[in-house]
Amino acid sequence: MILRIFGTSVVISVAALVAAYLYGGTTALLLTLILGVLEVSLSFDNAVINATVLRRMSHFWQQMFLTVGIVVAVFGMRLAFPLAVVWITAGLNPVDALDLALNPPTDGSATYESIILAAHPQIASFGGMFLLMLFLGFIFQDKELTWLTWIEEPLKRVGRLKEVSVAVALTALVITAVFIAPDDETSTVMLAGSLGMVTYIVVSGLGDLFHVDEEGESDGPSALVQLTGKAAFFLFIYLEVLDASFSFDGVIGAFAITADPIIIALGLGLIGALFVRSLTIFMVRQGTLSEYVYLEHGAHWAIGALSVILLYSIGTPVPEVITGLIGVVFIAAAFVSSLIYRRQESVDA
Repeated sequence: MILRIFGTSVVISVAALVAAYLYGGTTALLLTLILGVLEVSLSFDNAVINATVLRRMSHFWQQMFLTVGIVVAVFGMRLAFPLAVVWITAGLNPVDALDLALNPPTDGSATYESIILAAHPQIASFGGMFLLMLFLGFIFQDKELTWLTWIEEPLKRVGRLKEVSVAVALTALVITAVFIAPDDETSTVMLAGSLGMVTYIVVSGLGDLFHVDEEGESDGPSALVQLTGKAAFFLFIYLEVLDASFSFDGVIGAFAITADPIIIALGLGLIGALFVRSLTIFMVRQGTLSEYVYLEHGAHWAIGALSVILLYSIGTPVPEVITGLIGVVFIAAAFVSSLIYRRQESVDA
């Protein structure tokens, strides 16, 4: 099973490294490898969350996530998205934006990297609010099993209030725009953050809507089970937007290593994103989330931390290592807690 799931990722990764070497020699090869390792190491929480959604989809849609989804991840988020940011914010057409990326100016004018970094408040606000809505939806949910019971139980009771997630998220957005964002970015952060919330509500709601039509019950995307047809399609869209939101910080952070869009696409996309997707499929096929019951909790807490970091980074730069370590700590703690839970269950049995 391991060879079947990860074999394609290994072959494509080798091909990506060869392409990087042909493109820019040893330097490009090393940069691509670094970006690939960085993406995989920092995205385990992404894989866990993807698995919680993907396990409720049919085999066909799981394959769509690995095929069509990887095209979106590589060429959409790692190549087209940065070019689109430059296109929109700098008024350059896509061809000129790509030319600017491949041929940095030497006359002191704005570079591809500087334009991308200048758009960070909008990107972080959109992604941060989307992920915050996901976290709040989970933490306020009525769950039988809790991990950090001392805080999850009270929050579960608070979750009985209708639309409490929206109220908390809007409060966080206002605080970010007024107290964290630079003065000249307040309106931009409010608009981008609102769009992030609307995107979550719409995509999540569409999955819920077609779940009602096809399955006769309504528990939202987090509760869809082995869906096909319209329900699975909108859940697939939800999964792609979710995956894109996770990648925002990685794409921005990659510019600390290189501004070359080809190397970023090869490292973050062909190597990193594909391995994360293979890891997601592996967890679904192995039933990892059922075996280690707190991994989903840990991943959602990592998402909550990531959303806060994204919003905070609008006003103050946050080192990439902090972002990655927080996720690793939550996932590791949830894994250990799962082992303890399994041991106690076997003793009680």
